[in-house]
This record gives sequence, C-alpha cells and structure tokens, in this order.
Amino acid sequence: MEHNDVLVKQEQIDLFKSRGYTNDDILPNKPEQRSMSTLNFFTLWMGSVHNIPNYLTVGGFLALGVAPIHVFLAIILAGLAVAGLMTVNGKAGSMYGIPFAIHLRSVYGSAGSKLPGFLRGVVAAIAWFGVQNYAGSKALLILVSRIWPGFLNIGEGTNILGLSVPAFLSFVVFFLVNVMIGLGGGRVLNKFTAILNPLIYVVFGGMVVWGLSVAGGFGPIFDHVTAANQSVATPLAYLIIIASTLSVWAAPGVSVSDFTQNATSTKSQTIGQTLSLLVAYVIFAFASITVLNGAAITGVSHQGDVLQIINQWDSMPAIFLASFVLLMTTVSTNATGNIIPAAYQLTALFPKKINYRKGVIVASIISFIIMPWKFMESGSVILVFLNYIGSLLGPVAGVMIAHFYFVDKQKIDLNLLYYSPEQAAANPYSGVNKKAYIATVCGFIVSIVGQFIPVLEFLSQISWIDGFVVGLLTYLVLNRAE
Repeated sequence: MEHNDVLVKQEQIDLFKSRGYTNDDILPNKPEQRSMSTLNFFTLWMGSVHNIPNYLTVGGFLALGVAPIHVFLAIILAGLAVAGLMTVNGKAGSMYGIPFAIHLRSVYGSAGSKLPGFLRGVVAAIAWFGVQNYAGSKALLILVSRIWPGFLNIGEGTNILGLSVPAFLSFVVFFLVNVMIGLGGGRVLNKFTAILNPLIYVVFGGMVVWGLSVAGGFGPIFDHVTAANQSVATPLAYLIIIASTLSVWAAPGVSVSDFTQNATSTKSQTIGQTLSLLVAYVIFAFASITVLNGAAITGVSHQGDVLQIINQWDSMPAIFLASFVLLMTTVSTNATGNIIPAAYQLTALFPKKINYRKGVIVASIISFIIMPWKFMESGSVILVFLNYIGSLLGPVAGVMIAHFYFVDKQKIDLNLLYYSPEQAAANPYSGVNKKAYIATVCGFIVSIVGQFIPVLEFLSQISWIDGFVVGLLTYLVLNRAE
C-alpha cells in the first residue's frame, strides 16, 4: 500500500481548528498534495553530508589513532545505517501523509508525545541549528576577510558575547540568511538544493585533487595516522564512528516524517533517500580523509577544521568558491535537519499560539541566545555533544519503529489522532503511552551508564546504538507481556 486514503473527516478538522486544537501546519497531507519524487529525495540530503561540523567530526575520528582505511569503511557503513533509519522510520509519513508531531502522537499518546517532541524539536534541533550557524559564520568570516582584509580590524579587539566584532557580525548575517531560508519552508529548500548539489561536488572534487597532489597520492593519505597511539580497539572504533554518525542524524531520523509526508510514494522516498545517503557518504568518506590527511601531511594544523585548510590556500578564486559552497551546504543542512523540524514541533506543542513561521522565529531566537560557539571549540566537544543527542533520541527512534511495525502493524486510524479533549476518554491515543516511556527511559539509562561506571564506558561511546536497541527491544517485550 503506497498511501492510506482514509483522511480525517472535514467536520473533525473544522472543529479542531476553531478550538485551537490543531492548525494547517500539522494536518495530514492529502495524496494530491504529495509531490516529492525519488529525485527530490535523492537531492534532499546529499548537501547535508558535506558541512563544516561533519568534517570536524571526521577529524575527531582520525584523532582516535585508527588507520584511515578503517575510518573510511566505517563512515560508509554509517551512511548505510543512516539510510536504513531514515527510510524505515519515514514510512509512516509516506503512507499516511502525517508530519513527525502526529507520528509521535501515534506512539507516545497525545500528552505523552510532548516530552520527546520537545527533546527533538527544541533541545536537539535548536542547539544544532545554532552550532551550524556558527560553523557557517566562520566560513563567511574567511570569505569577507579575503575580499576586505580591513574587516578583521573592526572593533579593534572588542568582544561581544565572547566573539570578536567581525566574528559576531558574520554570525548575525549568516544567522539571518538561515532564518529566511527556514521561513521559506520546504518548497524554497527544494529549489535551493537543486542548484547547490552540483556545486558541492565540483568544489569537493577539487579539494580531493588538492589533497592527493600535496600528499603525493593515495598511499600517503591512507598510511598517515593522526595520533601516535591508537586510543580504542578497531572494532570499537567502527561502532563509535557509526554511532556518532547516527547521532548526527538522530534528530532528522526521528522526525523524517516531516519530509516523507510529502512523498509521492513510499517507494520514492525509500529509493531516493537510500541512494542519496549512500552516494553522499561514499564521496564524503573519501573526500574528508583525503583533505584532512593531505593537509596534515603538508604540515597544515587544522584540528579537523576544513576552514583552516581553505584559509591557507594561495588561490583567491578557490578560497572564495570553497567557502561559498560550505556556507550554502550549512544553510541546506540547517534547514532540513533543524529549523524546519523545530518550527513544526513548536507548532504541535503550542497550536493555539504558534504556526510554522512563528515557530521558525522562536527557534531562531533561542538558538542565538545559547551562544552556540561554545560547542565548536574542538572535535572532541562535538563528539561529546553528539553522544548526548544520541542518548536522548536513539531510544525514541527505537520505540517509534517498534510501535509502527510491530504494535500498530503499519495501520493508523488518522481520525483517532486528531481529536478534541471532549473525545479523549474513549481514544486509545490520548494520554500517555506508559510502555513507550518505560522503554525510552531504559534505553536512555543504558546509553549514559558508562559515564558513571568506568567499566561500561564503551556504552556511552556508542550511545545512539545501545539506546536504540534497548528502547526497541524493551518496548517489544513490554507489549508481548500483555
């Protein structure tokens, strides 16, 4: 079955809207409204892989002291794992046209969905939106300073909230660009990514050629080990890399229905997302290792920050194009993975007061206030941050998948998901799904226990994986025990 054609009754919708129980932004899409094809999904995520924090994360992987070939293979396996998560958890959206907020309501209950929705839409999305904004603002600072060297002297050393005046101005400008793309929503984003994706591969293809030329070929690139000593065993390194990559996608992974609700069919989103993420991660694995190790071999100190590498090039046109594309990939990533889901979730949490556009504005303001540049101090900080995100959202993803496939058996009655408080007493989706909460908490505890018990530290290093597995299995056991 590609779509479920049983829609919410119109009189039900009119009642909810009149009383402020819902709004147009969280209603299910009708089949004729679903226009995203396989090609749209193929281009949707490809630009999201090549962004500044992802390169910084690979710098953290290489710092483990693991052979680059193992980092390369682990990143590709991680891409396959991400594709599996996105397509499997996205099926509810493509079958029923429902956004994440309603998908979540079908699992945790109307009241119960508010906390995991808050964790994804407010905590994870807004924090990561801020991090991406700061990463992009650094690229903008490099670009502007190369064109106008005097820009770096503005403020004469004065700091604003811990940033120099030029850095603060760059952050504000880039922040506003991201907000405007967010306000444009998915239709503007589709046009944006269609133009951006060819540029991404021109630029990163050129960077790969540069890395190979300065390093002297493939051999030196894959022989170079960043750390003097390997800090973790190779099998654990694979799990750490896969779990960290899944943590990057932890938030989009649980809320992917915000995009698959627009799919022309389940087949289109499955093929499109799988090819997109597989192709993107194969290219990204090769490009990131080649560029970072190529720079290291030539003596360029970068700590995994690709911007530091670009800034030391001699060619002004190359610096301009590479910095510009990194800016645009960060905008694309921020829109798809952060600001759009955050806005929808705020709409679901406060339907009487917040619509999509207001949600974008509220989320953006919060992301500014938390001063995200504190998260970008090093690759190790990014890995810690990603593990916390994985601890929070890995169990949620596990419970969502277990419920849709094994409890609901892929059958959802939309009329039971859109109801008024007067109808709550007889509605199985009202209130809180206690079993879902118990499973989520169990998954969360297992994923963080290593922070308190040294012998179990490895569990915290792969927090998304063990949180997901424990959440899914616990939920299945609780439902089978009935």
